[in-house]
Order: sequence, then structure tokens, then C-alpha cells
Amino acid sequence: MAASDKFGSAPSPAPSVPGAGRAAVLTLLAMLAFAANSILCRLALTQTAIDPASFTLVRIASGAASLWLIARIAGHSKSGAKSGAKPGSKPGAKSGAGSWRGAAALLAYAAAFSFAYLTMTAGTGALLLFGAVQATMILGGLSRGERLAPLQWGGLGLALGGLALLLAPGLSAPDPLGALLMVAAGAAWGVYSLLGRASRDPIATTAGNFLRAAPMAAVLALMAALAGPHGGGHLPGGGLGWDRGGLVYAVLSGALASGVGYSIWYAALPALTAARAASVQLSVPVITALAAVLALGERITPTLAVSSIAVLGGIALVITGKTRRA
Repeated sequence: MAASDKFGSAPSPAPSVPGAGRAAVLTLLAMLAFAANSILCRLALTQTAIDPASFTLVRIASGAASLWLIARIAGHSKSGAKSGAKPGSKPGAKSGAGSWRGAAALLAYAAAFSFAYLTMTAGTGALLLFGAVQATMILGGLSRGERLAPLQWGGLGLALGGLALLLAPGLSAPDPLGALLMVAAGAAWGVYSLLGRASRDPIATTAGNFLRAAPMAAVLALMAALAGPHGGGHLPGGGLGWDRGGLVYAVLSGALASGVGYSIWYAALPALTAARAASVQLSVPVITALAAVLALGERITPTLAVSSIAVLGGIALVITGKTRRA
């Protein structure tokens, strides 16, 4: 998932294009990293003492550190003169990279994502997140004058029907508040992606957004602590809590699955067409659901299976169809 239109355009200018074999490996690793975020969050919240606000803070902070280090090593500040950085600035994420709006959208995604996974299985959460992100991106395209072909409208209807089936009241329906939070997380990430579409240096932009979001996440954690157990977390003794295992999962989610994962994705993007880059991400909810069976002992229910086919198949029709301009 990425700040520079994660479901589409590749970063520029003149990116280095990996060979087909290397691009395939990089793409696979990026999809595994994206799926790992759901698994790591669910593991942390169900098997350790960490609360959602603390998990969000550690994830954002460790992601900021990881991305800053990657940007520094990769020498992304060399393009600073082209994007407004001052001459002589140190390597790493440029001071002007990213934006406060992007950081706010990033925090909204990360916080809603963490709190949603208190009550939601990893597979269901990934499907809702992915569907909400794609819906937001599609709506963003429509607002810019893009027009869908009839088959694409049919695909959008199929995807929405799949989500409706997943959320329909019943024994297998997810918790309503958790589902609402995960949909909000997806919408926030869609907005974040749309804000970053024009970025010419996506790693530096993402690093800048993570750095800006870190103090916001600290304020969220403070608010959760003041709110107590009913407002901030799942521990009976207070709003915040953590242990070694929870911190490890949060750091892995931020530094590895987010920081390194996004960087790998940016390296693969130049070798992928926009449609292929979007299509390959259809695998993320599937990978998450399968990994959740192994790591969390979750079951793939018939409702989740049918909903997944409808949502992912419908989105595939939208992605692969030919979009027109008004």
C-alpha cells in the first residue's frame, strides 16, 4: 500500500525498471508484507497485552524510522532540487516531503485499522479494508471525470453486493463497530493514496507523512490513556498497556511490513502497468485469509468465501475495463 496511488501509477521521474523475474519476486514480497500487517495486528491484539492506541503509535514511529533510513540509504534527497528541498539538506526524507493532510489520513487509517481488529478476524478485515480502499479510489476517479463502461458498473455492483453479503446480520457477520472502523480505515487509505498520486519521490513522501503522523499518534495514545479502559483499549486496568510481544509485533508491522514493504512495492511498480499493479493486489485479502488460518487458527466461512469471490471479482472487472474520460 502506498502514498503514490497504491493501486495504480508508478513513481517517476525515470524510475529504474527491474527485470521481469526480479519484478515478480519484488511484487510477491510486497503482497506478503501488505497481508502481514493484518496478521501482525491481529496477533498483537489477541495474544499480547498491547492496546490498539499503543500499537498504532509504535507502528507509525517504527515505520517512520524505517522509511527515513531507507530514504537516506537510497539517497532520495538527490532529487530535492526538483521537488523544492533546500540545497545542502541532509540525505533522508526531505523536510518538505509529505504533508499534514497526508499524515492525518495516514493516522486515520492506522488507528481505525488497529481498533477494528479488536473484534474482527484478519481475513474479514482485509477484505473490508481492500474493498473500501478500492471504492474510494474509484469514486475519486469518477469525481475527476472518469467514466465507467457498463461492464465496469456491473463489476462495481457485484463488489458492493459481496460487501453487503459479508455485513448482513447473521452468525458470521462481523461486529458492526469493527466493520465500520475497518471501512473507515479503507476510506482513509484511499484518500491518502489520492493525495499522494502526484508525488515524484514516493519513498520520501511516505517517510515525511509517517514522521508527521508520529506526534499525532502520540496524542491519540495520550487521549486513550485519559479515556480509560472503555475508551482506549482492551485491558481491564486502564486504557493503555503493552508487553514485549506486543511491541515486537508493532515494530515488525511498522518497520518491516510497512516501511520495507512499501519500499519494495515502489521498486516493483515501474515494471507493472497500472492495471497489473491494481490487479495483483487482489491477492492481498486471499493471502491474509490463508495466513490467518495458519497463524491465528481462523476459519474461512462460506460467507467469507462467497463475499471474497464477489468483491475481488467485481473489482477485477472495474480494474481491467477501459475507463473513459467525460
